[in-house]
Amino acid sequence: MSRLGNIGGALYRGEVSVDFVGRRRTWYTISGVILVVAIAALLIRGLAFSVDFKGGEIYKFTPAPSFARSVTQAQVTNTVAGAGGGTSITVQRAGTSGWNVETPVLGQNTQFRIQNAIAHAYHIAHKAVSVQSVSATWGSQILGKALEALIAFLVVIVLYLSLAFEWRMATAAFVALLHDIVITAGIYALVHFEVSPATVIGFLTILGYSLYDTVVVFDKVRENTAGLLATRRSSYSEAANLALNQTLVRSINTSVIALLPVVSILAASSFLLGNGELKDLSLVLFVGMLSGTYSSICIATPVLADLKERQPEFRQLATQLERRATSLKRQEKVAVPGAGSARTAAIDAGAVSDEPPGPGEQGEADEQGEPGESAPVAASPPAGSAAAAVPRSVSGPRQQPRRTSSAQRRPSGKKKRR
Repeated sequence: MSRLGNIGGALYRGEVSVDFVGRRRTWYTISGVILVVAIAALLIRGLAFSVDFKGGEIYKFTPAPSFARSVTQAQVTNTVAGAGGGTSITVQRAGTSGWNVETPVLGQNTQFRIQNAIAHAYHIAHKAVSVQSVSATWGSQILGKALEALIAFLVVIVLYLSLAFEWRMATAAFVALLHDIVITAGIYALVHFEVSPATVIGFLTILGYSLYDTVVVFDKVRENTAGLLATRRSSYSEAANLALNQTLVRSINTSVIALLPVVSILAASSFLLGNGELKDLSLVLFVGMLSGTYSSICIATPVLADLKERQPEFRQLATQLERRATSLKRQEKVAVPGAGSARTAAIDAGAVSDEPPGPGEQGEADEQGEPGESAPVAASPPAGSAAAAVPRSVSGPRQQPRRTSSAQRRPSGKKKRR
């Protein structure tokens, strides 16, 4: 735990950083592939709505204890289909030995035949087979109300974020929410999980959870980017990525703590209680929380950075910072050991000009000695003398006294006539 705390502190101070915003193309590619698979599953397989939405009948029974464990799903399906239940039959285990059978809307005579067939096949009384009928009209009303609640939720969220933050943050959060909706629905269609009223409740819950995580990150982004154009120390993407790293540990801890009870409920409802409302609720919470955590980190903030970088002032700031970084890298790459490298470094730094010398400068250079002419080397002083202890420089041409301008113009070796 102390190591995790140290990592969190380093992320908050910026000592360790994960470039989420800089790798946004990678996240967009991953999400794009997942969205394509999800949309294809929705178009090809579709969602498996429960009886509560499409209408139908539910038969619940528990076989006799003598052979309750030997009953299989295929046997129950054949029993109900043989009594006139049709082909679209859904059979699910309820608890350790109970069964739930969903059929389309049937007539009263067919209901009695199915009850008698189940009671005879599994040695139970006729009254032990309960029947619950749901009309198709009531199911369509429930589905319509669920869609209305979802649309109202999205509209209210966009309005709130536009007022509390700005429309670009609202747009980024809306994109992340649509991302979670499509992925969660696509997983349900791909695996063919049943969609029940409890699923819709859990669906709205995970959208609120995903939005909560996104708002926390956006609040930190707003704090880090305040006065960014005045200081000009970093681009908007860099400041947003720092905010994302500063809230990363909090997001992970919140997601893990929230997922632990959901996983426990999902395991208990799957292996102990069988199919039911509790399993539907925990299943959609598990899928949605994973998708919401991913979208709040890898989708919402990168989309916000893309929208903000389109503004002229932030685009100009990013260009200036990029030029500054390129100039610093170019200066660091200059080597210093050789004379040519030293002159190149001096030219880049602006200390030495790379242009040819002027006329006056050429005269001074000529008087300092012709190329290839070396300065005479003085005799070495005796060892132990004071002069031997003084370091002397032997590199470079011999320095001549500077002549006046008239002497520079007079040819060498000629005296001035009076």
